[in-house]
Amino acid sequence: MRTSRLRTVHPVLWAGWAALAAGAVLCVVGWYGVSGERYAERQLPYLASCTIPGAALIVAGAVLLARGRESIAAGRVEELYGLLVEDGPAGPEEETGRAVLSPLAVSGDLLMVPGGTLWHRADCPLVAGKAEAVPVDSKLMASGELDPCPICEPAEETD
Repeated sequence: MRTSRLRTVHPVLWAGWAALAAGAVLCVVGWYGVSGERYAERQLPYLASCTIPGAALIVAGAVLLARGRESIAAGRVEELYGLLVEDGPAGPEEETGRAVLSPLAVSGDLLMVPGGTLWHRADCPLVAGKAEAVPVDSKLMASGELDPCPICEPAEETD
């Protein structure tokens, strides 16, 4: 159940990409200026005006990209948490203050899958609709080779 929202890029991500691009351009211009000068005293202006600010912009852009993605992820986690805890229809749990869990499966027929390690109720979602599911062999249950399914929690006694 995904909400329909426009997939827009967060402004912080745009700023991060812009800072990275500007920093890369400044570094290239600084390198080009330094490479054309023979003496160190003539190279320093290029380092001071292009290369060092370019490197700082690259670092700032990387930080902005990391923080922008982190805030987007945090927003998504908050949205999922909101969906998880949103109020459902009023039920018995609100009257008593405790959650009343209804069983997932209620059938009295017990089934197992050959080669499996669990036995299930016939309407358990793990075996429902499986053609290979067969009635439980009482010898396997008695020997302890099969465990009850933790999903449908079948009763020990058979009818």
